[in-house]
Amino acid sequence: MADDLKNMYKTIMDDHFSPNMELSFVDGDKRQTLFFEKVAWTIDQVRKGLRYGENPGQEAALYKLVNGNLVIGDVQTIQPGKYLASDVELLQSGKHPGKTNLTDADNALNILRYFTDKPTAVIVKHNNPCGVARSFSLEDAYNKAYMADRVAAFGGCIALNRSIDKATAEAISNQYAEVVVAPDFEDGVMDMFAKKKNLRVIRIGNIHTLQNFVGQRVVDLKSLMDGGIIAQLSFVPEARKREDLILAECEYKGRLYKINRRPTDAEYEDMIFGWLVEAGITSNSVIYVKDQVTVGIGTGEQDRVGVAEIAVDKAYRKLSDRYAFEQYNEAYHDLNDSDKKADIDQRVAREKGGLMGSSMVSDAFFPFRDGADVGLAQGVSAIIHSGGSQNDYQAIEACNEKGATMVFTGQRSFKH
Repeated sequence: MADDLKNMYKTIMDDHFSPNMELSFVDGDKRQTLFFEKVAWTIDQVRKGLRYGENPGQEAALYKLVNGNLVIGDVQTIQPGKYLASDVELLQSGKHPGKTNLTDADNALNILRYFTDKPTAVIVKHNNPCGVARSFSLEDAYNKAYMADRVAAFGGCIALNRSIDKATAEAISNQYAEVVVAPDFEDGVMDMFAKKKNLRVIRIGNIHTLQNFVGQRVVDLKSLMDGGIIAQLSFVPEARKREDLILAECEYKGRLYKINRRPTDAEYEDMIFGWLVEAGITSNSVIYVKDQVTVGIGTGEQDRVGVAEIAVDKAYRKLSDRYAFEQYNEAYHDLNDSDKKADIDQRVAREKGGLMGSSMVSDAFFPFRDGADVGLAQGVSAIIHSGGSQNDYQAIEACNEKGATMVFTGQRSFKH
């Protein structure tokens, strides 16, 4: 039985999807058609498409846009030929990619597009980032993203926006990853990755064009269980620099409530960083960031207080694991020495899980102050969210009581 279960992941199905696909939007005599072509790779002299879909036994196919043009209202969708994840170059595969590998890579690129000015690392697991960091070097950015949540990073997709050097490759090779995505690889790096036989190494030369994808939209399709389809234009975050942010204020019962303190330069940087990372996270979500690194990421919860608390809990647990790994080269969970654990616990408690001085990011408004209070109790100094709640005044008061600052984006950032 155990062998049968293992073989489930080795069973590769030939998909029966057609080599071409057309999607037409028709309004009277006006027809707009998008033309797609199925993608496959030559692996061991055999042409192979997607390994399987979300699970073994689900046939799947990847299509790239090769022709056509679609204008909806005053929005023109991305034109054919601007390929990223739909036309990847497999340098090393071991096992060829499945759907989840490519959707993880795509969501990593979705986040990376906003951070082309500095070396940046995004590690994605199950289509949500578990660590994102920007730094002066690629190696440092990767290490910070990895240590933000090295437990979740196990078997993840690592996406980097600079050519991978040997120092970064060595750091990656010390971990277990499913996929590495980069624009290029310096001499000797592929020899290092060759020792990791099942590591999928993907080159996307167009990563240098990521900045051109900022503000661009595609048609986002969601299939329903009865075969129906919901079509929408993809989300574009409008607040991408500090000038786009609104210092929090609102009126309630004839009284004007305003935030007392303006953000510092560092807080503005962290809030913008966190808000753009937030665009790639499943809602309801709350995250904490500090010094351009994610500290705690809470995703996909039903209530905003709960997800704020989950992100705090994760920040504490991930910092404990980081300190155990850095000091003793062991996971916190595997430490058998109670004194060592107690020392780490005390240190993490003093530092409030690394949340002191961090920025709290919420993809929608706080319906009451209780969600903001969760972060403020941990020493959060700045909060960014959409604003627009009838009770925004409560969150403003909560921040003023703690000497924290708050800004509104004027836009919700749900991702379902």
